[in-house]
Amino acid sequence: MSTAADVASHYSNGGLQAAIESGLAALGKTLSSASIADLAPVDEFHTGGRGATVDICEQLDVQPGSAVLDVGCGIGGTARFISSTFGCEVTGIDLTAEYVEVARSISEATHMADQLTFETGNALDMPFVDSAFDIATQLHVGMNIDDKAALFAEVYRVVRPGGRFGVYDIMRLTDGSHAFPVPWASDETMSFVASLSDYEAALKSAGFRILASRERGQFARDFFAALKQHAAQTDGPSPIGLHLILGNDAPTKIANMVAAVTAGTLAPTEIVCERLA
Repeated sequence: MSTAADVASHYSNGGLQAAIESGLAALGKTLSSASIADLAPVDEFHTGGRGATVDICEQLDVQPGSAVLDVGCGIGGTARFISSTFGCEVTGIDLTAEYVEVARSISEATHMADQLTFETGNALDMPFVDSAFDIATQLHVGMNIDDKAALFAEVYRVVRPGGRFGVYDIMRLTDGSHAFPVPWASDETMSFVASLSDYEAALKSAGFRILASRERGQFARDFFAALKQHAAQTDGPSPIGLHLILGNDAPTKIANMVAAVTAGTLAPTEIVCERLA
C-alpha cells in the first residue's frame, strides 16, 4: 500500500519549472510571454488535454464569479483555463508540492495570480470551510486514492448545496491487468483504478446526484493517435508536452496506458453530479 508521500514522489521530478522554461525557449517564448494555449500541452495533465477540459467544464454551469475548486490541480492548467474562460476565481489543491510551486509561478508570470489560489494538501482532508465552493472539478486524480468514499465525502463537504462536481478519471472497464509504470503510478501499490459503478456508488453515498456519465475510450484512442502522428511528422515530441511532467520514462508510461485503453481494459470516463442539500 502506498502512502501520500509515495504518490507525491511519483509525480515530483525536481526540475519541472526549468524544463518548461527550456521548452518554451525552444519555441522563442518565456513564461511571461507564453499564452494559456502555449502552455496547454504540458499543463493539461490528463487524457485529451484541453479538449477534455472543455468538455467537462461545459457541463458544470460555470458562471462569472463562481468559486471553483480543482482537486488535484497539478501545475494549474485547468484552473487557469476555467478562470480565463469563465471569469471566476479558482482554487487548486494538490499533494505534490513541486506542482503547486510551479502552478503559482506560472500564474504569476501570466498575470493571473489575483484570480488563482494554489494549496499543497491532501484531497481527503482539505483546508477549506464547509460549502466554500460553487463548483468542483477532479481530473485524473481518483486513480491514486483508494478510499473513494472518503474523497467524495470531503468534496461534498466543501461544495455548496446544489453545486456541481465534475469527475474525469481513468476507470476500469474489465478485470484485465495492465503493465506499469503508467502516468499516475510507478507500480500497482499506488494505483486504485475503479469502475464507473464503483464511482457512482461512492458519489451517491456521499450525497451527490448523478446527472450524466460518459465513457471516453474512443476519444482517448483518437487523442493518442493524433499525438503519435504529430511526433512522426515533427521528428519527435514538441518542446512543450506531457513528457516534461512524466520524466525520462514518459514513453513507457504512455505506451502502457495506450495499450490498456486500446485493449479495452481502462478508459477515461466523465461523471457530472450535483450536491444534494
